[in-house]
Amino acid sequence: MTLELVEPTEQEKTNKIDIFELLPGKILDIQINHPVQVRLKVPLIGYELGNYIILKYPNVPSVTTYSDVLVEGNVVVVRYLLEGDKGCCFAFRATIRTITQKPEKFLILSYPKKIENRQLRLHQRITMHLPAAISLNEPNQSNVRINGIIGDLSLQGCGFTFKADSDSIKVNERDIFVCVAHHSKGEILIPARVCNSRNEHGRVNVGIQFKEGDKQVLSLLDHLFIDQSSLQS
Repeated sequence: MTLELVEPTEQEKTNKIDIFELLPGKILDIQINHPVQVRLKVPLIGYELGNYIILKYPNVPSVTTYSDVLVEGNVVVVRYLLEGDKGCCFAFRATIRTITQKPEKFLILSYPKKIENRQLRLHQRITMHLPAAISLNEPNQSNVRINGIIGDLSLQGCGFTFKADSDSIKVNERDIFVCVAHHSKGEILIPARVCNSRNEHGRVNVGIQFKEGDKQVLSLLDHLFIDQSSLQS
């Protein structure tokens, strides 16, 4: 008797992607459209696969109330981002099943029947763990550098991650240099721009776009033994 390896079908791959698998604390964006449109950001508390999802009730000023929209039976649209080699936005519809008062105020949502996903990146990226830094000033000036790692790389940009001392630290959208050690050139300085950043419990993820046509990107790929054709979309 032989053991035969069978590739999963496209439907099986889709079903695997559509399973709701997030760690508690993940910030979700919820949208309610009735009786008025409201969008809120709330942390995930937990869930039971196939049964329900628990979210923390929004922490709002006492002068603000959402009692007219956060009610049992109302439909909410939930969105969240997942980073990785694809970078996807996920979304699903759910119904508010109940709102608890003890031990804290929680939103209990029905478990989604379908989770849709959309790839955010137009170009193929390679996942890696490359020590690097971003420089906030011109190379010939007194430099401010942030050390971290490049977690993914494409011809057009990269994802950069570093640890911060505060949950509120982010990197503003601005021109920077991506600094990577090179075995023969010493250090490569790639001109780039910060497109976005977000802080998740002191872990800051920065989306970076390289300046178009810069030859240093090709030098970096050569340094990492990455074939340029593998990054073509």
